[in-house]
Amino acid sequence: MALQDLVRFLLPRDDHFYGYLEHQSQVVIEGVAELARYARGERDLAVARDEVLACEHRGDAIVREMEDALARTFVTPLDREDLHRLSSEIDGVLDLANVAIRQCDLLGVREMNSSMKELVNWLVKGAAILGTAVPKLRTHAYPEIVEYARDIRQLEKEADNVYRQAISDLFHDPEVDAKVVIREKEVLDLLEKAIDKCDAVATTLTNLCVKHG
Repeated sequence: MALQDLVRFLLPRDDHFYGYLEHQSQVVIEGVAELARYARGERDLAVARDEVLACEHRGDAIVREMEDALARTFVTPLDREDLHRLSSEIDGVLDLANVAIRQCDLLGVREMNSSMKELVNWLVKGAAILGTAVPKLRTHAYPEIVEYARDIRQLEKEADNVYRQAISDLFHDPEVDAKVVIREKEVLDLLEKAIDKCDAVATTLTNLCVKHG
């Protein structure tokens, strides 16, 4: 048993770090849901933009709280580096969703095309899986977490196919104006990166399971 593992076993642990991660994953779900409402035409762009931004601010506040707690706590339930990495990656999903909707506003994407909507749907599914998987850390349900991580990897592959086809269609359509190509590609890129970030969270979760399982 490594020294840090022995210390964790002998001393009481401050498990509220799980709470930070769980709270973060729920805020991601809320922020992505607002993005999806805009994609479905249920939210005005300005309203959705502000709601996603508010979620992003809440997520950043949780990250700061967790970093402060890490600085004050001697024994943590997981390694400090792992907690920080996982928190940063979860936060990254929401950051990219926020940038995506802000770029819709900045570039004048007043209505998402079908490919954007499909990517948003995949992002919603990815966020929901993370929201279910992250709380499993508290109970050390590592086999379940690994299965959820596999689901996210498969989801990312499906979304990547949508993204590649959308980019191909965009550049091969002679009727599409150059400005439309630029702004739609920007939004597609950001949505694809947000889904990739879900996959990065899944990879970190899997590594934690291997490390502690």
